[in-house]
Amino acid sequence: MVEIVVVGLLIFMIIGSLIALETKDLLSAVVAVGAVGAFSSIIFLIIGAPDIAITQMVVEVLSLIILIRATISRDLTTIDEDRDVFGLLATLALIFVFFLFGIEALRNLPQFGIPSFTINLNAPTNRYLSSGLKETGAGNMVSAIILDYRGYDTLGEATVLFTSILGALAILRVYSRKKK
Repeated sequence: MVEIVVVGLLIFMIIGSLIALETKDLLSAVVAVGAVGAFSSIIFLIIGAPDIAITQMVVEVLSLIILIRATISRDLTTIDEDRDVFGLLATLALIFVFFLFGIEALRNLPQFGIPSFTINLNAPTNRYLSSGLKETGAGNMVSAIILDYRGYDTLGEATVLFTSILGALAILRVYSRKKK
């Protein structure tokens, strides 16, 4: 079932990429690229990488802000005609797909109050708790997990977040360095 959902999302990502490549309107292309990023974040959640999904979503939102600002300042578009029926149906279908994902996610949650690592005995949490002090020598297990077990992952996520924030600040600043 998971493979079918991932393949479906990959098909939506390909469709979004084709729309971004073939559309004449820059703002529509930016929105299509944003949909591709949102679908990739959902795929990361499905395959069990929530930390990468969170990082992907943060980077996606920041890059969309930058791209939408650049697009609006370059290409002013106004809507003078009637709404497109296909666009409305595509939006409703997308909302329905997200609704189905939400329902499926709520059905697969463990019962409230029961930690998930007690259900799955092969979870890394069990190893961290049983032999973390012996393997790392750290008194604080949260710090041991973040810095010892997942050090490179944490460094990569922090680098991506700080780089995207600096890029957004550089583009969205009010005053430029050079005086006209």
